Amino acid sequence: MEHNFNPGPSILPVCVRAEAAASLASSAGDISIVEMSHRGDKYSAIHEEALARCRSVYAVPDDFAILFLQGGASLQFAMLPQNLLRPGRCADYLETGSWSVKAITEAKTAGHACRIAGSSHGEGFRHVPTQAELDLDAQAEYLHLTSNNTIYGTQFADLPNAHGVPIVADLSSDLLSRPIAWEQAGIGAAYGGAQKNAGVAGLTVVIIRRDLLSREQDSTPAILRYSTHVAANSLYNTPPTFSVYVFNLVLGWLESQGGLQAVDERNRAKAKILYDVIDSSDGFYRGHAREDSRSVMNITFNLATAAGESSFLREAQNAGMVGLSGHRSIGGVRASVYNAMPIDSCQVLADLMVEFARSHG
Repeated sequence: MEHNFNPGPSILPVCVRAEAAASLASSAGDISIVEMSHRGDKYSAIHEEALARCRSVYAVPDDFAILFLQGGASLQFAMLPQNLLRPGRCADYLETGSWSVKAITEAKTAGHACRIAGSSHGEGFRHVPTQAELDLDAQAEYLHLTSNNTIYGTQFADLPNAHGVPIVADLSSDLLSRPIAWEQAGIGAAYGGAQKNAGVAGLTVVIIRRDLLSREQDSTPAILRYSTHVAANSLYNTPPTFSVYVFNLVLGWLESQGGLQAVDERNRAKAKILYDVIDSSDGFYRGHAREDSRSVMNITFNLATAAGESSFLREAQNAGMVGLSGHRSIGGVRASVYNAMPIDSCQVLADLMVEFARSHG
């Protein structure tokens, strides 16, 4: 059995993978999902069901629009300031890792005013800023943050209090992994690629408060306006039909698992199995993230030497575990334990960690 710890694209639920594979096989008189028109009745039914399921599973209020876009989170780094940052105004950004740095860079490249309202760069991105560490502008157009930092294994356990300034959250690596109180949390917009927790590459889900749509700039091309896609029900251009189809299957699977509260509890249990081994290893394994900022999605750690890490990764691969190499920027080991990761796979990794520390310590 192969245990898939890849950081993204990543593991799918077994039943979803089987159904998606079967959908590609056409028979006499029938066509597959990737061959049908996005304007036809069959795809329209899938599209509408996915939108409705997303709103239901995520408990998205009616005053938020849900969009199915393309271009990944990286395109959103550019779309957001063009749509939400009005001329002569400024937005706050939290700098907590590579992706937030890219979001800041993209906003500045387009000539938009943004300021860093909190950063953990000086500490090697080992934590996310606490409320007390933030320097927020009460007049900011929005506060942008990355909820989970895949590379460094850090995560906001709770979103900060922005005191009425809309929060814009990049949810790319913890999308649909836990419940969100949208209005209570002060979220104005959120976005994320589906390929980690919610499907396959190609689909970017954007959830945005409708009252913010009026901020778009006149110079923004139609294809880059959220209002364009809201008006067209995410059908302004050809959507990533297969990715939407798989997303809908994953949403159905999440419903069958008991919803996001149940999924969140299981995700926390999976992460705890690995963090417990790290914490009880007497320093043999050293977690990258500060304990108060640990991610439930990406468990990152180092061994004492690069040679030791290479040996551990070889043994893990020989035991059927893939995708455990840490990001090249920090090295080490990274176990991505997204929604579809079975708890048994986490236990297999934990057992290997215990045995490797015993035999090499």
